[in-house]
Amino acid sequence: MFTGLIEELGSFVNNDGDRYRFAAETVTQGTEIDDSISVNGCCLTVVALGDGWWEADVVSETLGRTSLGGLQPGDPVNLERAVRSIDRLGGHMVQGHVDGVGTVVEPGPDLRIQIPQNLERYLVEKGSVTVDGVSLTCFNAKAQAFSVALIPHTLEVTTLGTYVEGDSVNIEVDIIAKYVERLLAPHTDNNS
Repeated sequence: MFTGLIEELGSFVNNDGDRYRFAAETVTQGTEIDDSISVNGCCLTVVALGDGWWEADVVSETLGRTSLGGLQPGDPVNLERAVRSIDRLGGHMVQGHVDGVGTVVEPGPDLRIQIPQNLERYLVEKGSVTVDGVSLTCFNAKAQAFSVALIPHTLEVTTLGTYVEGDSVNIEVDIIAKYVERLLAPHTDNNS
């Protein structure tokens, strides 16, 4: 589990087939093989690491559900280590399980993102959403899109400040909304 509070702006180095290498300093400190690191909101398992880098195996299922396959060497990435039980939960509960890929309609500071139709029902005014691993509060959630207001600090220390219209971003909706929907489904007329 993650909080959606980005620890470091790292970069994609390259990939050799399914093995992806990332440059990082902060998130490699205290990290061991088999630990989890969120890359643009996608939970990856550390399979190798060294001084200033770490690697993960990225399978076709992950590439098909995220924007990671579009990374080019040198691209910045949002990085966060998995939360420990002694840490503060400053963002919201983030699993690192990407629900879909959205498209930037308008860059920040009032970032607007178009999302797949099947995700729209999970977004509510002032609800939590994760964009490329960053915990945010959404507003104006309608017409298969939502907005988030980005403070200057977030624009500076994450990839969110680099987005232009048409960029692809990983979206994770609030897990609690998905659980509530599942629990209520047998009691509603419309089980969609």
